[in-house]
Amino acid sequence: MRVGIIGVSAERGWASIAHIPALKALPDFEIVAISNRNPEKATAAADAYNIPQVFHNNLDLINSPDVDLVLVTVKVPEHRELVEAAINAGKHIYCEWPLGNGFAETLELNDLADKNGILTVIGLQSRAVPAIRYVKDLIKSGYVGEVLSTTLTGSGIIYGALTEQAMAYAVDAKNGAGMIYATFGHAVDVLCDTLGEFKTIGATAINRRKTTTLVESGEQIPMTAYDQIAVNGVLTSGAVASIHYRGGMLRGTNFQWEINGTEGDLIITADGGHPAIFPLTIKGSNGEQTGLEVLEVPGQYLTVEADGLYPAALNMAYQYQWLHKDLTVGTRLSASFDDAVLRHRMIAAIELAAESGNRQNF
Repeated sequence: MRVGIIGVSAERGWASIAHIPALKALPDFEIVAISNRNPEKATAAADAYNIPQVFHNNLDLINSPDVDLVLVTVKVPEHRELVEAAINAGKHIYCEWPLGNGFAETLELNDLADKNGILTVIGLQSRAVPAIRYVKDLIKSGYVGEVLSTTLTGSGIIYGALTEQAMAYAVDAKNGAGMIYATFGHAVDVLCDTLGEFKTIGATAINRRKTTTLVESGEQIPMTAYDQIAVNGVLTSGAVASIHYRGGMLRGTNFQWEINGTEGDLIITADGGHPAIFPLTIKGSNGEQTGLEVLEVPGQYLTVEADGLYPAALNMAYQYQWLHKDLTVGTRLSASFDDAVLRHRMIAAIELAAESGNRQNF
């Protein structure tokens, strides 16, 4: 599968941290092209990662006959134009989450992809993480019995007192990359994919910090994205759910997800609020047990060689294994643009519940 990546820099960025190492670790993929509108950055990245073709125009990469799968890793406001072009070019598409800048853009892109019969993948890769898949199977097998409630607390990683210049655009709500989409969005997607969607939602979503300080310069810039998001409600199963995400990295709890049932309990923890970036620890207890024990992920879930791969790249490799099966066997393991619509619709319901003070049916 020949991959072309839009938005690659040799210096930093999610493509270089996660996507490129993951793809290079898998024999079923070959990175044949990259693009960056900055010619110097494009050439430097191609040299750094030994990629044969380099484009200075993103549309040229999309329309290249050598590219089977277009990977969109640029900032959210640029997603619509590039995804639309890839759909019209008839290419398979992997787009980073969130798909569009808001629900309306996402719905339009999904409709266009459906009309053109395009296989789409949205970057909600936390679903593919072995620990998450194991937890999902534990729930299905009845490890905790009937799920009664779940509580998730996490950190936004950014959206706190300090922000790196490269992420400054994300603290501006109009760019569609705030915490409600980023870390919170990834975490709530995993919760719902594992336990079921919300039936009713109540929410508080506010912006407590009005500014953040750029690490490199010390400059204070406005922050309009939410840095406190609290959601509570009832899942379709009847389980009660509560989620609270806080901006920044915290001195205390940065990720803790409890699942409580009639027969047992599970607790999943990590050092940061994104479940596909930080290693997860699973503890559980059921039946006659009185204390929690660490539950190691069984080897059957560990199908990628981990040598030299950081957690973010390793977990991305599991997502690409899913994608390869979807393309070659016809499975539907990867989150698609349909899933992006569902998650955007949920976020819209959360914002409406927070704004109106009224619970929303979802």
